[in-house]
Amino acid sequence: MFSNINSRQTPIDSQIVDKILTENKITDLSLSSIREIKKLVDDIETSTNQKFVRMEMGIPGLPASSIGIEAEIKSLKNGVASIYPDIYGIQQLKIETSRFAKLFLDLDISPESCFPTTGSTMGSFAAFLILARFHKQKDTILLINPGFPVHYQQLRILDIKTKSFDIYEFRGEKLRAKLESYFSEGNISGVLYSNPNNPSWICFTENELKIIGELCTKYDVIPIEDLAYFAMDFRKNLSKPGEPPFQATVAKYTEHYILTISSSKAFSYAGQRIAMLVLSDKLYSRKYENLKSYYLTDCFGHALVYGNLYAISAGITHSTQFALSELFKAVNDGTYDFVEEVREYGEKAKILKEIFIKNGFKIVYDKDEDEPIADGFYFTVSYPGMNSDKLLKELLYYGISAISLRITQSERIEGIRACVSLVKREQFKDLEERLSKFRIDHPA
Repeated sequence: MFSNINSRQTPIDSQIVDKILTENKITDLSLSSIREIKKLVDDIETSTNQKFVRMEMGIPGLPASSIGIEAEIKSLKNGVASIYPDIYGIQQLKIETSRFAKLFLDLDISPESCFPTTGSTMGSFAAFLILARFHKQKDTILLINPGFPVHYQQLRILDIKTKSFDIYEFRGEKLRAKLESYFSEGNISGVLYSNPNNPSWICFTENELKIIGELCTKYDVIPIEDLAYFAMDFRKNLSKPGEPPFQATVAKYTEHYILTISSSKAFSYAGQRIAMLVLSDKLYSRKYENLKSYYLTDCFGHALVYGNLYAISAGITHSTQFALSELFKAVNDGTYDFVEEVREYGEKAKILKEIFIKNGFKIVYDKDEDEPIADGFYFTVSYPGMNSDKLLKELLYYGISAISLRITQSERIEGIRACVSLVKREQFKDLEERLSKFRIDHPA
């Protein structure tokens, strides 16, 4: 069924789309949050009884690992639901996280420096709180854009000062001068980025991570490395415990760092909200006099755990800790290849990108220095002559949804982010037909 719009026929009734846009009080899709767009598309699908090719939500499209589910059920039957979990986490999870860091990151981190959080967003929230307080002169977080929109929301509600820049023009050695221009001001306490990156899927090279690490050491800045898409740079085989290549990390190039390691994508365990906040041992034990103004200690790690984590959530759901512990143990022991499980995302991305490019779209963030970006969970596209608001709206008429790069603080405001996880292979033909019609209706 096709709808007539400006003498064009489109797969989705344009009048219904426009009506629901008005009902949802959306005037500019480029400023709409992920959840707002999700509700909008839910409403359109319900009203039209037509299925979208949905690329707006960054949620797993694969079943959760049975290893975690069975461990969680077992722990509940053993009575953990009636017992408060310790703030610092169950010991077996801390031990397996330490092993995981050694086997997949090649890092020596003690179990005492590994802490469960209710998803990585809780870990970043706790980290932001302490990084705004540990040093009297350092009150600003630097964000390397584009990035996860919720991080910006967290910093706004915490009223923490921020500075930021888009990585697009500053790859390779150009990154050094750009970072130093901020760090040298003396007010930057931490720098945040994701690797692989949400939304662009760029991956920092070893050279770039070395630059970040060296400058963080030079200016006493703490990097927060978001590893939500752990080992999902499918250009390399990162699946073998204890064997190189390892997941790339800034932790190889500086002694003070914070890592957030999520179970949501790597183990498809998003619904149970469990992640790990990992500090270097040296950062955990480091003392900062200014912390005493806010906490009963000057020890960074102690303040983070018993000050921030305790205040945010008095312990992380007990059963999910057992689930993640068993998942880590299985991959550490080499009995479960989690990377092979999620390789489907990369395979789908390769096909989906080809369909978009074939129909006149261009990849926005296209290279890691001189190498084409990996195929993974996300990719970014633009279409000639359209800004992101116009592009997102037009795609709605063709039954395709995505989000704007604008809400990720990207400077490439013509671009949109597409997530591959919820697109079924049987929808590839629909997508190709809809984009082919889109291209005919919108000659570049």
